[in-house]
Amino acid sequence: MNANASLIPKLVALAIVACVPLSGESFYIEMVGKVLVMAIFAMSLDLLVGFTGLVSFGHAAYFGIAAYAVAILSPEYEAASLWYVLPASVGLSALAAFVIGLFVLRTKGIYFIMVTLAFAQMAYFIFHDTPLGGGSDGKYLNNKPSASIFGWEPFDLTNEVHMFYFVLAVLVLVYLFLARVLQSPFGRVLVGIKSNEHRMQSLGYYTFRYKLGAFTLAGALGGLAGFLYAVLSGFVTPELLSWHESGNVLLMVILGGMGNLAGAIAGAFAFEAMREIFADITKYWQLLMGGVIVAVVLFLPGGLAGVPGRIKRALQGGEAK
Repeated sequence: MNANASLIPKLVALAIVACVPLSGESFYIEMVGKVLVMAIFAMSLDLLVGFTGLVSFGHAAYFGIAAYAVAILSPEYEAASLWYVLPASVGLSALAAFVIGLFVLRTKGIYFIMVTLAFAQMAYFIFHDTPLGGGSDGKYLNNKPSASIFGWEPFDLTNEVHMFYFVLAVLVLVYLFLARVLQSPFGRVLVGIKSNEHRMQSLGYYTFRYKLGAFTLAGALGGLAGFLYAVLSGFVTPELLSWHESGNVLLMVILGGMGNLAGAIAGAFAFEAMREIFADITKYWQLLMGGVIVAVVLFLPGGLAGVPGRIKRALQGGEAK
């Protein structure tokens, strides 16, 4: 019964989001599509921060690497195959995360945070200061990838509605995949590492391998979000790899509630909605955003994901009286 109670709001939210293209407004279709991409990005970081206890401040590196990969690998005057550039882009992000993880996971605490930031800044300047990434102007993706399979095209990414539902389908698949991973023995070890790594080591687990697996998987999923962002927006810039982007996605996780996949999605929607609203109010919208984040940390330590539980306990307390 509890499972059904938690499932119903998620299905309702999914149905509402799925109805966005029915509005026929291109602006809202693209805007919500980008929020869905950021929700995937937030879930990928939550795997590290919320479930493994690894606070990375350089997660945008994998987001940007995949975004640039699809722009670089796509021919200038024709559409690349989706079934080639998608795994290639995600694979490059996963490889980068694996290599970086071999180094950064040997550090802990503040040193881990700073080393992840350092590697991300290195990646940022590779694309910013070399012809590879087109400098500060970035690169354009002139043609969206084609989903054609031996002449048959199941969907067309140049169609904004098809693109929207493709992103939504990927988000659902990533959510279900991570939920399954976290219920597996691998996921339970990650949660154990966050709780007490020394105890897990005493039980015979080689925690470095588990953390490296989580770090690589998070990088791959962050790359998947980067790929979708590049295809959706049609261009990429070095700012996608900047520490600002890493900070933004970390704020989404905190806002939604760490260690909760649905919370990460809610955090992405709330963050982007507040950014739009506050930007219309004042050019100093970051101050308002910062105030909200501080308030959430102080008064809602469980983030938005913890609000239903608080309401339920409050109602039960009222009934008991």
